[in-house]
Amino acid sequence: MKPRLQTSLGQHLVLTPQLRQALHLLQLSSVELETEITTAVESNPLLDWEEPESISVQPTSERGSAQDADSSREDHDANNREGDGEPAAAWDGDDGWNERGTGSGNGQGDIDGDGDAADRMIQSESLQDHLSWQLHLSTMSPRDRNIGIALIDAIDDDGYLRESLDDIVAALLPETRATSGEVAAVLCRVQRFDPVGVGARDLGECLRLQLEPLHVDTPGRAVALLAARDHIERLPKLGAPGLADALGCPAEEAATALQLLRSLDPRPGAQIGNVPHDNYVTPDCVITRQNGVWRAALAGSHFPRVTIHRGYEQMIQHAGATDAGYLKGRLQEARWLLKNIEARGETLLKVVRCLVRQQSGFLEFGKRALRPLTLREVAEEIGMHESTVSRAVARKYVHTPRGTLSLKDFFDSGVGTDGGGEASSTAIQQMIRSLVDAEDPRKPLSDARLAELLKAAGVPVARRTVAKYREALHIVSSHERVRIA
Repeated sequence: MKPRLQTSLGQHLVLTPQLRQALHLLQLSSVELETEITTAVESNPLLDWEEPESISVQPTSERGSAQDADSSREDHDANNREGDGEPAAAWDGDDGWNERGTGSGNGQGDIDGDGDAADRMIQSESLQDHLSWQLHLSTMSPRDRNIGIALIDAIDDDGYLRESLDDIVAALLPETRATSGEVAAVLCRVQRFDPVGVGARDLGECLRLQLEPLHVDTPGRAVALLAARDHIERLPKLGAPGLADALGCPAEEAATALQLLRSLDPRPGAQIGNVPHDNYVTPDCVITRQNGVWRAALAGSHFPRVTIHRGYEQMIQHAGATDAGYLKGRLQEARWLLKNIEARGETLLKVVRCLVRQQSGFLEFGKRALRPLTLREVAEEIGMHESTVSRAVARKYVHTPRGTLSLKDFFDSGVGTDGGGEASSTAIQQMIRSLVDAEDPRKPLSDARLAELLKAAGVPVARRTVAKYREALHIVSSHERVRIA
């Protein structure tokens, strides 16, 4: 066989420092983002806060700011494409949108004071809450979902599954009888949830779960996988030379693998659930209705504004290559941060616009009109991975005419209807609530009767499902609701 050269075109993911920072910023809430940026400004002399005088405030317009004529033109172009939801792809950052919503306006664009951000406190979301939400939106049988709930309950705050599969099997009894193999199969599903690496049983597995999604051409990936599998305990003592000897690979490859391993998170669960309780909800986006059309924009009033320090930038241009080495490095870090902040806003806006398109009925009529929507559907529509959508949604809030809502409120699982469509579980709960509110207090509706009424309305659900939804609504059973006039 003769050697020959071939060219091919493809895309692959490399875990660069820029990408790690972009993913980190994406999963932060607006309050955490402001803290992160403040810390960066204090530690990097090339970053500086924008002067208030440089911002042209337009309180009655759709945009919250326009820094110059070019950005105003970009805003105008973005407005023409708003209904189509076509912002730049995640992490591009060069031709992005410059929308900043102010949360003020007139007419239909007004946002009422109900559910004002200052009146609502951030509820610290636990890791179990975050995983259960993703489980709820996954396509699973009721049996597998019960196994998934047991697994999630057994995962600790660092994201590790400390209990054995046999212990999980025992915990499922007597309601669910499962084998260790069935539990392991569901665990594989849970291990694909966000944050990446969750559900691992040891450090080596945690690192492998984070390495496996990377493209096979990622530098150091193959050696890092072997190191995480066979030498994780001895890795601190081996170092690059020892690892090269143990695996029989060049020292350069071993060093690259170690650098890749150091970039991973040994405690992925710690990313979730560390939101302080004494912070107020700060909406990241604003949804308004203008001329009968729902529109979304970033909440510019809460968007930290930083820029490159022009004095130091000019100093770099006039300094020699040797003298400006430190400042050039910090300048590159500052540019990465600014680009990734912009990319965070573009990705978040892309997700919110998709939610607005999918759940316009929810915005118009409330929870009864909430349609089934999963992370996978949104990810497929906007061309992103499910974990990226999950990061973009986590701990994010949006200001709407119905008040300040969590982005998670726009997602829901579904139940098939007689007409061939689906009804969201939230909408079914609202139907149950309405039926109970209208019942005769002397003859309250049983779960079986509620199931019959729902079936007559075209939503066939089992009595057991009705009981589960009724308990979720904190509605007591029918014999406890009896009232004698």
